[in-house]
Amino acid sequence: MSLSIRIFLVYLVFVGLSGYFILNTVVEEIKPGVRQSTEETLVDTANLLAEILREPVKNQTLQNSDFPQILAAYGRRKLQANIWGIDKTVVNHRIYVTDKKGIVILDSAHKALGQDYSHWNDVYLTLHGKYGARSTAEIPDDVASSVMYIGAPIMDGDDIIGVVSVAKPNRSMQPFIDRSRNRLALLGGIIITIGLLAGILFSWWLTAELRRLRNYALAVSAGERAVLPEQKIASGELNQLANALESMRIELDGKAYIEQYVQTLAHELKSPLAGIHAAAELLQSPMSEEQRERFINNIAVESVRMQQLIERLLNLALVEQQQALHETKAVAIKSLWNELVEAQSARMHQHNISCVNDIAEDATLTGEVFLLRQAFANLLENALDFTPKNGRIRIFSERQNGKLKITIENEGEPIPEFAFARLTERFYSLPRPSTGKKSTGLGLNFVQEVASLHKGELQLRNTEGGVEASLIF
Repeated sequence: MSLSIRIFLVYLVFVGLSGYFILNTVVEEIKPGVRQSTEETLVDTANLLAEILREPVKNQTLQNSDFPQILAAYGRRKLQANIWGIDKTVVNHRIYVTDKKGIVILDSAHKALGQDYSHWNDVYLTLHGKYGARSTAEIPDDVASSVMYIGAPIMDGDDIIGVVSVAKPNRSMQPFIDRSRNRLALLGGIIITIGLLAGILFSWWLTAELRRLRNYALAVSAGERAVLPEQKIASGELNQLANALESMRIELDGKAYIEQYVQTLAHELKSPLAGIHAAAELLQSPMSEEQRERFINNIAVESVRMQQLIERLLNLALVEQQQALHETKAVAIKSLWNELVEAQSARMHQHNISCVNDIAEDATLTGEVFLLRQAFANLLENALDFTPKNGRIRIFSERQNGKLKITIENEGEPIPEFAFARLTERFYSLPRPSTGKKSTGLGLNFVQEVASLHKGELQLRNTEGGVEASLIF
């Protein structure tokens, strides 16, 4: 799947989910919003009628007044109102009045006169000095038939002498709710469509320059004579990336650069080859089946390690240029050192060298396992090179001011003072006591680089009777 498609899919999911939740939230708020506005209007109407009806209710002349005829005429009115595209032809209000006991004394619908309405919330709550409102379905279990009732007290001084209730069917509000929802859905669909089209253009624009860089990188990897795209890369970051790629290509083309990493590869293969050679020599002598199986396993393990070594060190140049780690995870330091010591067990057995792993069980480090393994292996190999027969090596860890210090200490000759300043230089090496030969001088340089990538440092110092190498993270 191309990058542009992946960017668009992420954008599509984001826009789709955002649009859905926003539209759904707004649509769900339309219905209660319309009903709240209607309720507010009913409150005003009920209170206006309460003031108009005060004297007739107080004087008990309501039935003999003109109000019954007025309400009847009100209910029969034919309307020709067009409200935002919706025709309104009939009056939907129902108005009824109760006395202070809750008995209906006036009803515009002419169906509740004389009935006791004191148990309905709009009347009951109003008679008790509270806000009286209720919503009741005219047809049981049919939510669409619900009617909203708002009551207002008819006052005589501080006394409540009756209640006037104004009712409105919720179905009369449904056309306005449906209209708002439909218009919102249409507008939302248009906005989302425009957003998706913008996403397509954005994805194409973003990946167009990346495609030019990709083609350039593929040409370089194929060994072709490639130059940077003639078109100027508009994006600042991508322009920097293009220049970095060009610089890396020029450096990789240099023979000195390639030779340097060939030297590193050869140096890093030394350790597993030495382990295999020592195990092979021991296998030629009589031994128990258990020992034989262990040394054969060492050969297999070191062979796999060599294969991994070749593959990973060929990519080391990229790691150096980026100055960044990949595939980091929490590494159990003690078990990693146990594997390295086991891999060198044949060599230690050959020279009767003892090795003690005193690293704390809970010592962990977040980093790249492969690089840490190679750095630790280099330190162990150096310690073995400079430890005399029947000597001792100790590996331990300690916490210092929130930092983890991993140390390998070996018995042997101290490091000459003149050599300390150059020990981590490339190709600088001291002669091995047992053979007088020097190594390629890349081991400690590699260790220092790995420490730097993990934001740590390498420390070397002489101790009483030996040398101590520490990595501090």
